[in-house]
Amino acid sequence: MHFINSKNWKWRDWDISWSSSKQSSKNIDLNILLIHGFGASKRHWRHNQDFLGNSYNCYSIDLLGFGESSQPRALLDYESYKENHVKYSFDLWGSQIASFCNEVINAPVYLVGNSIGGVVSLKAAEILKENCNGLVLIDCAQRTMDDKRLKRSNVIMNLLRPVIKTLVSKRIISNTLFERAANPTVIKQILKKAYPSGKNIDEELIEILYHPSQRKNSKEAFRGFINLFDDYLATDLFDKVNAPIQLIWGEKDPWESVVEAKFWKDNYKNIKRLDIIKEAGHCPHDENPEETNNLIYQFIQDTK
Repeated sequence: MHFINSKNWKWRDWDISWSSSKQSSKNIDLNILLIHGFGASKRHWRHNQDFLGNSYNCYSIDLLGFGESSQPRALLDYESYKENHVKYSFDLWGSQIASFCNEVINAPVYLVGNSIGGVVSLKAAEILKENCNGLVLIDCAQRTMDDKRLKRSNVIMNLLRPVIKTLVSKRIISNTLFERAANPTVIKQILKKAYPSGKNIDEELIEILYHPSQRKNSKEAFRGFINLFDDYLATDLFDKVNAPIQLIWGEKDPWESVVEAKFWKDNYKNIKRLDIIKEAGHCPHDENPEETNNLIYQFIQDTK
């Protein structure tokens, strides 16, 4: 790998961890920032940053609450403010990414986001305006549990929803859910669903996901996120972004429908292409990095 060791950036009194690929010998003026999904970290780009770093200045970052970045305690909407508590939200993470682009990269940038990292990328692009050259959304989160996605006809979900909201707001419940998920055996089971081809599920990947979950406050971003029932959907943000957008989708994603991705492509003019990766699931950048890397490279070459 060409990773330089993790670096630290101070943002709003928090420590944010990031890394960059080694500078290529070529004179590079194109910048890419890779933004991970829920529960992952900058190391989830292990098969991408090196390749993209051969042609571009390629950065990856840990969102606040994840990886090696600070993990302030979660503040829910109804809770009164306390020091070193924060409302985890797309406004928060979008501001983090936009500030990083302005202060550290200090140049126009392409944003590449997986899962919730896709929604974060869209929010950051709205803030960055002309300083965002383009976006690559890899299996972007469709956020089907958001209140705005509710169908009135879904009687059972409408009845259960207040109970679910009350339960997951309790720390004892969110902590228990987290602890059950944060062990190597369960992580491997989840990965088998997320990576249907089984490719690249290895000890390194399990460690990438397990290790940050053992930090003291790792439960907090989980609690904050599972209580986000009224935040941005990708469709709220597409029209607020002028930059060209590429969608890359795993054909067999068990959680984010490729049917909806096709609908997005047909209905939002700034989505320039939808590339579907056969046999791949929710994280094609890691499951099939060769094809994903080449698709990202093509898009950047076409839009730079």
